[in-house]
Parts: sequence; C-alpha cells; structure tokens
Amino acid sequence: MYTRSIEDPEQFWGELARANLDWFRDFDQTVTGAIGKGDMAWFLNGQTNVSVNCIDRHVKTHADKVAIIWEADEVGQGRKITYAELLEETCRVANAMKHAGVKKGDTVAIYMPMIPEIAFVMLACTRIGAVHSATT
Repeated sequence: MYTRSIEDPEQFWGELARANLDWFRDFDQTVTGAIGKGDMAWFLNGQTNVSVNCIDRHVKTHADKVAIIWEADEVGQGRKITYAELLEETCRVANAMKHAGVKKGDTVAIYMPMIPEIAFVMLACTRIGAVHSATT
C-alpha cells in the first residue's frame, strides 16, 4: 500500500477517495502541483461535504450505532450519541445558523468547552459551507 501511494499517488488517492467518500460531483484530477512548492490542489472540480461524509452516509445503514462517546469530568455524566441523533442535532444547528444569516464562505468562531455540542456546531458549519475556527 505504501509503495503504491509513492509510485502512483494520483491513482492511489483517487481510488481511495472514490471508494471511501461520497461525492456530489466526481473530480477530474486527483492532485496537481508539488508539495515542496506549496501549490498542491486535490480532487480538482470535485464536490463533497465533510458533514455528509461524517454523518449522512453512516445514518443510511447505522442510524442507531454510536457516533460519539463523550466522557464527562463527573462519573456517570457521559453521553453516547447515535448517528441519527448527530444528524438531527447538526441539522438543527445548521438551520439556526442559516436563519441567523451564516452562509457559505463565512467564518464562524466557536468558543465552547469540550462537550458534544461543539461537534454539532463544527459539523453544522461544514454542512452549510462555513469555515469554523474553534477554541476550547
């Protein structure tokens, strides 16, 4: 696997991306540029969404499976969140953000403790095409 990734990175990463990610629009070229020059671009003209790949594709077959296990500082106060719950909460937050005027390309600063809701907000940002910057 390692050898293939070095000898033919375009083929290797293209196959992995197509096999393991959902795409709204397939990419024309896997990679262009050179890492040493800092001008690389990946999956040219392809369109995907991180939130869809992290949640929706798993809800189809694993809606009731645990997506997030959160351990609280207090014993017994942790939570388990299923993919279905994660999708519902992420969409709820995304809709609230859109209602507040957040749109594709906007940057959202997130200042929250390490609680499950921070994942909802981050995934909601990617769902609507906003960029998030978080600190805890």
